[in-house]
Amino acid sequence: SVPAGGPAEVKKDQRQEAESFKEQGNAYYAKKDYNEAYNYYTKAIDTCPNNASYYGNRAATLMMLGRFREALGDAQQSVRLDDSFVRGHLREGKCHLSLGNAMAASRCFQRVLELDHKNSQAQQELKNATTVLEYEKIAEVDFEKRDFRKVVFCMDRALEFAPACHRFKILKAECLALLGRYPEAQSVASDILRMDSTNADALYVRGLCLYYEDCIEKAVQFFVQALRMAPDHEKACLACRNAKALKAKKEDGNKAFKDGNYKLAYELYTEALGIDPNNIKTNAKLYCNRGTVNSKLRKLEEAIDDCTNAVKLDDTYIKAYLRRAQCYMDTEQYEDAVRDYEKVYQTEKTKEHKQLLKNAQVELKKSKRKDYYKILGVDKNASEDEIKKAYRKRALMHHPDRHSGASAEVQKEEEKKFKEVGEAFTILSDPKKKARYDSGQDLEEDGLNMGDFDANNIFKAFFGGPGGFSFEASGPGNFFFQFG
Repeated sequence: SVPAGGPAEVKKDQRQEAESFKEQGNAYYAKKDYNEAYNYYTKAIDTCPNNASYYGNRAATLMMLGRFREALGDAQQSVRLDDSFVRGHLREGKCHLSLGNAMAASRCFQRVLELDHKNSQAQQELKNATTVLEYEKIAEVDFEKRDFRKVVFCMDRALEFAPACHRFKILKAECLALLGRYPEAQSVASDILRMDSTNADALYVRGLCLYYEDCIEKAVQFFVQALRMAPDHEKACLACRNAKALKAKKEDGNKAFKDGNYKLAYELYTEALGIDPNNIKTNAKLYCNRGTVNSKLRKLEEAIDDCTNAVKLDDTYIKAYLRRAQCYMDTEQYEDAVRDYEKVYQTEKTKEHKQLLKNAQVELKKSKRKDYYKILGVDKNASEDEIKKAYRKRALMHHPDRHSGASAEVQKEEEKKFKEVGEAFTILSDPKKKARYDSGQDLEEDGLNMGDFDANNIFKAFFGGPGGFSFEASGPGNFFFQFG
């Protein structure tokens, strides 16, 4: 029904209706029911679309709801309708700042100060905008310097003033990913994708996290999606290229290894390691793989170096510790092997790991005592006959009578060696003692006190009793042996 009266009457009625909507909006706003406040301010605007304060009020409500982009549109409309509307400029500035556009925010706050040079809110907000600009500048320099921790710090500070800025959040997430803090980075990127599923930067960061966690195939899908949204996204483009190259090289290396072509596998793993120094998890695996290749090629020291590089990159990488420990065992570096097996057993208390640690501890204990096989110069699998032959040769070589003309120092050294040869023979020629010795048991504990025994008695017993053997000199330094 058309209200009575002419156009002026109509306008007056509309204004009254709009004002009543605004009052209701204000009441809901005061009660913090921002959704209802929004609905009434919208009714006021629909009824009377040229009133700056209605847009200003709806902008304030949208800000409370965290909808800063929409709020910005309303604030801008309010100052288009009334350029002297101080609160409109303030709200526009606040929206720009919340969205991370500190330059535009500064211009709005300066306009407020032109209209009201004592406005303390504008003075404070102008300082805040300047602070954000400073943090942005510092972050840019630190990112170039790869000081990602500092960038995260700067972005956290900037986000206190610009909580709705996707750009700051993305930069923070990217740096968290580069610092290896993947769950935090994922969470920031996912939050943005919930609000804006086509955000190429957020898709890129999601991909980056997966890529650094060695889920390369999944990562490629995110990079491809990011490039669909922004075909010229340089970082996504480079990451996608690296991810595909890494995956291909690693797979080729694995195939060469399976085929037993260790030389080619070594080359392929080395090339893969050159692709992306930032990909710590994948590179740790590549180092460990190359270490396995080196151990197959019997280049054990190089294998140890590769495994060391792997655990430097990922100190939770059990496989690399196990591989390195095995190489330490093979090179008789038992203390290092025990240390690695201890680390593994502390991390994963399995029966198998316990046994490996025990074996290493036994070998370490064995290595700290005299090596009777070495003293006799025989292999650990030597037969009884070989042990006897070795004793005969060494005992004669070090017998004190043979060195009676040498200096006191040499005589002492040879006597010591003669005694050790006797000791070695005593243990290794007795199957029971030999078995004990081989299993790493402490012979002293078994009542065998090596300090008490007489090497000469063993010698005499071996060579057939007293007087059955003598050394005679035929000219200086030459001996012939005379057997009885």
